[in-house]
Order: sequence, then C-alpha cells, then structure tokens
Amino acid sequence: MTNRIELAGAITQGPIRKQSPAGVPHCHFVIEHRSDQREAGLPRQVYCRLPVVVSGQGSQNKTQHLALGSNIKVGGFLAYQTGRNGVGKLVLHADEIIDI
Repeated sequence: MTNRIELAGAITQGPIRKQSPAGVPHCHFVIEHRSDQREAGLPRQVYCRLPVVVSGQGSQNKTQHLALGSNIKVGGFLAYQTGRNGVGKLVLHADEIIDI
C-alpha cells in the first residue's frame, strides 16, 4: 500500500533536536502550508499545519540548515501518534527535505 506525501510550506515551530533513550537522533518541527487549489471546478484556499519528524543517523545532515521561517518541501509517510495526554495526531515522518 502507498503512504507517501509531499508538502511545501514554512516552519512555524521548532526545529527541536532530541535523542531517544536508544540514542536515535530526531528533529521535530511544524510545517504550515497555504495555497489556492481547485476542487469540484471551484477555487479554494487551503491551509494546514502538520507536525514533522526526521529520524535516524542522517537526520542531522538533513536538518542542520533548518530554522524557524524556513520555506521547505518535505516528503515522507504519515503515521498516527498518541501523545502522553492521550490525544492523537497525524505526523509526517520525513525522509526528504528540499529548500524552496
């Protein structure tokens, strides 16, 4: 099954770099997307905010240039995560980051 998404936008929170208890590095940030799309033949303004995580040994190289306000395109897969407070959310697990 396919689970692949690409989204362009600006970083509005983070980036925050952490290591898991197992020593795996992670970089967390939030991307905000705004665009004009067409739906059912009509124009529509689209807005979304999506948490993003980049994990693994290569994550530092992929994220070292990121800063609040950076305009980027990210690619990866979506996964559902439940926080400590029990609230769930979709998170984009990125394996590709491109400056735009």
